[in-house]
Amino acid sequence: MIGYLALGLAFLASVILSGCGGGGGFELPAGFVKVIPVPGVTTGTNFSFDISAVDGAKGRMYFTDRNNKSVDVIDIPTNTFLKQITGGFAGCNTGPTCVGANNDKSGPDGLNLITGTTFIYVGDVNSVKIIDTKTDTVVNTIAIGDASGLRADEGCYDPDHKIFMIASPDEAIPFATFIDTTTQKIIATLFFTDPGTGLGGPASAGLEACVYDHGTASFLVNNDGSTANPNGEVDVMQGTPAAPVVLTFPVPTPANGFKIFPLGKCDPTGLDLGPGTDMAISCRQGVAGEPLTVEIMDRTNGTLRATVPIGGGDQIAYDTPTNRYYLAASRWTASGLSSGPACTAASPCTPVLAIIDAASRTLVQTVFSGNNAHSVGVDPVTHQVYMPFSSSTAPAGCSSCVNVPTGGVLVFQE
Repeated sequence: MIGYLALGLAFLASVILSGCGGGGGFELPAGFVKVIPVPGVTTGTNFSFDISAVDGAKGRMYFTDRNNKSVDVIDIPTNTFLKQITGGFAGCNTGPTCVGANNDKSGPDGLNLITGTTFIYVGDVNSVKIIDTKTDTVVNTIAIGDASGLRADEGCYDPDHKIFMIASPDEAIPFATFIDTTTQKIIATLFFTDPGTGLGGPASAGLEACVYDHGTASFLVNNDGSTANPNGEVDVMQGTPAAPVVLTFPVPTPANGFKIFPLGKCDPTGLDLGPGTDMAISCRQGVAGEPLTVEIMDRTNGTLRATVPIGGGDQIAYDTPTNRYYLAASRWTASGLSSGPACTAASPCTPVLAIIDAASRTLVQTVFSGNNAHSVGVDPVTHQVYMPFSSSTAPAGCSSCVNVPTGGVLVFQE
């Protein structure tokens, strides 16, 4: 367990300004390791980052960085910034300051390690870019969504059939693209409208994180909303196309392998598989005053197993060795109730790293994390937790963020 419950940003400021050496008269508590500076992220920068991933075997943590148009790399054994991998990423649509940027039109966004290979697949504006970690260069770009100017966002990998799925959530009709990672070619596109209504039916409200479940040979994706489930559902897709095809979401039947798990008042974001048949869904309720939660469900039938009273997060990551979920709850609040669609001065957020015990399905700890810290990576070897964060003033709306002029990457030891 991380050795403290609440650490204010005033303390972190003293650490950052003293070169992470614990100056300003403070003693570093157990659990907090350091803040890793990020090149190009300076005083007052609105640090626009997205998804994190950890390669435990290689000892690297990766995350997407829109300010620098890069995938950034942390060396885990030394906890130092290693490099920025560039190669035509879009960056923020408003330029490198990222002030007023529209994430829908910016990149890079999600990223996934393609296990058993040296490749990383990265979502970007109208494309997936493929990094080869042997050379840390972009070696291929796969066009997605024509020229809409909108991102391919979060993805997931099926190692059984060597297929990568990535969501384009912001299109007029959100869709998922399926890529054969052996040939690096698109084999299918699935459009998300109300089941059985085809391309003319009501469109999904958007798509979020997805995972692949080996046990059921299924992709599962968070759907922001349908007519039947306006505050979200988990859509389940079983089976692999044999030839290139364009599909729409069908009415689920046992024969076609599709399922829908309603989520109630959730507005889902992050998703990860837990032990047994559990899965954890990070909810970021968009209506002010609603309780912020994580839902833990049976991924085979959608049965709700627990509602954990912590939420407002984006990425959630399960770590097998510790049997814990780690939630980057950037929109958590002091009241535990939603601040609405965004953090503001009038309705502020108090971001935390939340740790959930997967065995008991209960919250065991929260740790202050930093402004807009919505991304988390966990190293299964060292049990260190990595969280990018922004400066205390950009973006606005963090009431517990005080006097931290510069963003970076927080490191905690579990």
